[in-house]
Amino acid sequence: MKIKIKEMPIEDVLARPVGLHWNPVKPLGIFRLLLKLLSLPDLWATHFRYRVIGMERLEKGEPCLVLMNHSSFIDLKIAAAILYPRPFNTVCTSDGFVGKDWLMRAIGCIPTKKFVTDMALVRDMLYAVRNLKSSVLLFPEASYSFDGTATPLPDSLGKCLKILGVPVVMIRTYGAFARDPLYNNLKLRRVDVSADVEYLLSPEEIQEKSAGELNQSIQERFGFDNFRWQQENRIRIPEPFRADCLNRVLYKCPHCGTEGRMLGRGSRISCGSCGKSYELTEYGYMEALEGETEFAHIPDWYRWERESVRRELEQGTYLLDVPVDICVMVDTECIYRVGKGRLRHTAEGFRLTGCDGKLDYVQKPGASYSLYSDYYWYEIGDVICIGNGDVLYYCFPTEGGDVVAKTRLATEELYKMGRRGRRAQQNA
Repeated sequence: MKIKIKEMPIEDVLARPVGLHWNPVKPLGIFRLLLKLLSLPDLWATHFRYRVIGMERLEKGEPCLVLMNHSSFIDLKIAAAILYPRPFNTVCTSDGFVGKDWLMRAIGCIPTKKFVTDMALVRDMLYAVRNLKSSVLLFPEASYSFDGTATPLPDSLGKCLKILGVPVVMIRTYGAFARDPLYNNLKLRRVDVSADVEYLLSPEEIQEKSAGELNQSIQERFGFDNFRWQQENRIRIPEPFRADCLNRVLYKCPHCGTEGRMLGRGSRISCGSCGKSYELTEYGYMEALEGETEFAHIPDWYRWERESVRRELEQGTYLLDVPVDICVMVDTECIYRVGKGRLRHTAEGFRLTGCDGKLDYVQKPGASYSLYSDYYWYEIGDVICIGNGDVLYYCFPTEGGDVVAKTRLATEELYKMGRRGRRAQQNA
């Protein structure tokens, strides 16, 4: 899948008028049917099936909020099959509207910017459930999982549930990540996919709980470990490319500590500095070819990387400073390629400079609880995206090795450190 791109000077891009806000529309029955039909080939190929839990509590035609974990590109197809013929609006990232704004709105999509404060989003969701009598499909994790475990949820989710005041339903998938992990360059594995669709909360239950209690309850439901699921269910993945590009996630060698020198190729990942190699087995375990296996479980390896980043932040040694190609989004006409620059990330936040001195953007650590980052974004490259409600800056590192995962980890840890600091001040 590609995206429309146009070359344009940064000053011309930033001078473009801000687009108008449009209320969401209720997708027509023909669009809902078409979406389901287009989803069927992939679902048939994965022998898709789903289980219904407590859904008799949801009345026919009653709007609800559908929360779904975000594992792979098949997620929307799963939702389309499960929810049909119920009308629903889908919250999706704004860059998905580029070059096809009218179509995305016609099928009921609501645009939002990932990890950016978006007050219009809640209003649009409220408009959908109240005025359109349509359900809303929301992926609260916002970004795909890197290591197969759940990504952080926003603290605002509980408040959102209370504002909407509609039943909450959850769709939880199994096998979607194993079929198509984000790091693997869109190469599909032969893995069966299934899902549970479960009625979680009634409007009355939502009102009885505080926003914090709702956050905790939803967070527990979203706790998931795809590699553990694969191992416990003996799901065999024989594809020889299963470790291709795994270095995007496992960027730090646990043997020698070198970063950015790991290489995932075939079924193995190896360190270019010390030479130690590991096999990703058909059942999802890591095994050292020689010596100790430091981490047999990929999420454990990723968690160790997170802890390493946290220590760097605490010690004041963390630094990202890389050259980048820069694209900008200010509207849905296209993505604008504006030139080259440099992206710097420290405990003070992000600073993006470039375009012959015409660009200097600063983003503080408290701006977001996570980072919009992706691999092989629209077949362009690995990306780090920062910005605000008006402008998004897509930064494609051209040097420095695999820095995307580490930068996301650092962003999340900086936010948590800042939140702990604010709480400590309040309690002092």
